[in-house]
Amino acid sequence: MREDPDFGLRLKEVADKITVALDQLIPPASGPEADLMRAMRHAALANGKRMRPFFLLEAGAMFDAPEKSLLRTGAALECVHTYSMVHDDLPCMDDDDFRRGQPTVHKAFDEATAVLAGDALLTLAFKILASSETHDDPAVRAMLIERLADAAGARGMVGGQMIDMLEGASPRDLNTITRMQRLKTGALISYATEAAGIIGHAREPERNALAGFANDVGLAYQIADDLLDATGDEAEVGKPLRSDEAAGKANFVTLLGVEGARQRVRLLAAQAKEHLAIFRNKADILLQSVDFVLDRTR
Repeated sequence: MREDPDFGLRLKEVADKITVALDQLIPPASGPEADLMRAMRHAALANGKRMRPFFLLEAGAMFDAPEKSLLRTGAALECVHTYSMVHDDLPCMDDDDFRRGQPTVHKAFDEATAVLAGDALLTLAFKILASSETHDDPAVRAMLIERLADAAGARGMVGGQMIDMLEGASPRDLNTITRMQRLKTGALISYATEAAGIIGHAREPERNALAGFANDVGLAYQIADDLLDATGDEAEVGKPLRSDEAAGKANFVTLLGVEGARQRVRLLAAQAKEHLAIFRNKADILLQSVDFVLDRTR
């Protein structure tokens, strides 16, 4: 299955818009905080697919939500995602040296700067959402903040990372890995579509459909990531591979096998597409995003 050229262009267009927004939101600085700002920019402006903001913008477009609101919320979401990668790469976590084709923040700067850069990116996300520039309705802003806090916190992304760190205490089975990834990876993807519905004033059936889509495509995306880690090319992916294998960690591929993992992705992809049926042709780009996830498994 080949990626639709229109989808590829749209993916790049959204990524570029988010990068421009982040460039403006994290301006260069001079003085004592200059190194901190450089570290934040090093992480946030690095090349990336920006898939979470992409889901947010494309879902929001189905409801004719204001693009400025979607872009600023997408930038906030990317700040949280980037902070999580900066911290995950630290020696006390995954101890990775490269991310998105460049040295990780603790390698390009130092560990203390990496911790502080992650902290600053996280707090910046909530500043962005709290601003009236993001939305003129305080109730909408409050809901966006509350839901992102849930998605990023102990019952979301951070909770999933904690389960990941407990590998030595209790070997992971398929149920544990599925729960871990629904939190660690899936929570922010779910937030992307939930935020789109909040900004676009989606009806309950539409919000439920988006939640189902995000749940399935988020897990499919993580399994595809495990497949890339097991079978991909390091130069193409832009980060070290076989990391779980080197650490002796179980993942979807080690438990299901390569073909079993691919079958699971295909099943989840089919379910994700079914959730989008309610939107008819308005969901064409989101449907193509599911095919993009499938292509990552080859």
